[in-house]
Parts: sequence; C-alpha cells; structure tokens
Amino acid sequence: MRNDTLNDKTRLLHILEAISEIESYIITVDHSTFLDSSLVRNATLMQIQVIGEAVSHLSESLKSQSPEAEWRQIRSTRNIIAHQYFGIDFEIVWDIASVKLPIFKNQVQHILATSFNEPF
Repeated sequence: MRNDTLNDKTRLLHILEAISEIESYIITVDHSTFLDSSLVRNATLMQIQVIGEAVSHLSESLKSQSPEAEWRQIRSTRNIIAHQYFGIDFEIVWDIASVKLPIFKNQVQHILATSFNEPF
C-alpha cells in the first residue's frame, strides 16, 4: 500500500531502520556465509528495496542538498531487485551491504542532523 503523505524526515528514518536491519543480518556473517545463506541474502534484498522505495519518494529539494549521496543508483538498485530478480549479482549486493550502506547511513544521519535537528 502506497503512502504518499509521509514526509522526508519519516522516509529518512525508514531508510535508517532498513540499514539497521541489514547491519543486524550481516554483523555475524562473512562474505562466504552471506553468499551461502539464502535467508540472509533475501532479507538483505528486501531491506534494500525498502531503502530504494523511500529514496524514490524523497523530495528533489532534499536530495539536491546532498548531491554526494547516490540517490539515483539506490533507486535503480531497488528497481533491479524488484524487476530483474533472476539476474541479481550477490557479489554486488554484498558490496552494497558491507561497504556502500555504511557510507550512505552517515550521509542520511548528517541530513537528519542538519535539516531536521535529529541527534545522532
């Protein structure tokens, strides 16, 4: 169900929640275990979709305040997961979860702190 009434702050908080979920999935697994565990891989994919969906509904004015964030790539990744699921490269998913999301998390926290006075 689509909720277009959510504001940017709420969507950014949803993004952080999804990142925290992914962190909880991968904190105890290494690269090999991630690739071997369909449960962890699929749970991670679901949260990446949540992140991408939230990003796609953020206002352009908010996204323009942080051009260093990979907004378009995040949304594109969500679309690939949702529509081209048989072609997912889990090496790339591992890289997103273990390398790129921590950077994005810091960017989102910075936006929340500077634009919405959310302490982190």
